[in-house]
Amino acid sequence: MAAGCIAGGVEATAVWPMEYIKTQLQLQSKTKGAKLPYNGMISGLTYTVKETGFFSLYRGLAPTLIGSVPKAGIRFGLNAVIKDKLRDKETGKLTVGKNFVAGLGAGVTEALLVVAPVETVKTKCIELNKPFLEGFRYIVKTEGMGGVYQGAAATAMKQGSNQGLRFMWFNEYKRIVTNDGEKKLTPIMGLFGGMTAGCFSTLGNNPFDVVKTRMQGTKASQYKNTLDCFQRIVRQEGFAAFYAGVVPRLGRVVPGQGIIFMSFESIQGWLELNFEIFRS
Repeated sequence: MAAGCIAGGVEATAVWPMEYIKTQLQLQSKTKGAKLPYNGMISGLTYTVKETGFFSLYRGLAPTLIGSVPKAGIRFGLNAVIKDKLRDKETGKLTVGKNFVAGLGAGVTEALLVVAPVETVKTKCIELNKPFLEGFRYIVKTEGMGGVYQGAAATAMKQGSNQGLRFMWFNEYKRIVTNDGEKKLTPIMGLFGGMTAGCFSTLGNNPFDVVKTRMQGTKASQYKNTLDCFQRIVRQEGFAAFYAGVVPRLGRVVPGQGIIFMSFESIQGWLELNFEIFRS
């Protein structure tokens, strides 16, 4: 868990501008007549810097950074616990399906404990172009504390599928490249494995991410619930809208997951080598 906490903080800071643009693209409705100031990563970065300044690219980072440390700790720590419970009693091995279930359980848990409130504040800070404390006060004043947990169901769906797909991919990748643990996983191997896991999970669950973002935005009241949000996006904007922001999300997630998995594996190895308490 300690290794996950450190890795989470490093990853969140490194790739935040991509997350900012991804969120903005997903908040922009593509219904007929809607005007989009930009439609891609490069144009989004250029427009934002020109209109609101360079540091506005880091709007929403504070709540995410505060949440990234415990979030990553819960994710990696709980994933390890669930994997141990699911291992075959005779061989100690895990199937692909069990790796997915372990990641799913860790993802849903981190979503309900940390991600839902942090992502809601982050999304509204970005949409309103407000700093963390000002945005938080605005949410509490206009919506009450319940507004901080807006879109929790959609967040759990997104985060659960996200981590399920990620850990399933990375653990299979690690098993193959290390020949079932006979070889050491180098930092470069961890970086590449994390990047491919990030690409796989992003393409697999971007629709959940779009719905989650809409349900946490300031205009979420137009939707009755998460299912209604899904249905209205399909009906009014088409299936392609579920992949809004996928390019900047890939630009943020792919290097981000490379960094976090590489950092986790390296930090975990160092902690186990130097501190007996971290040895299994």
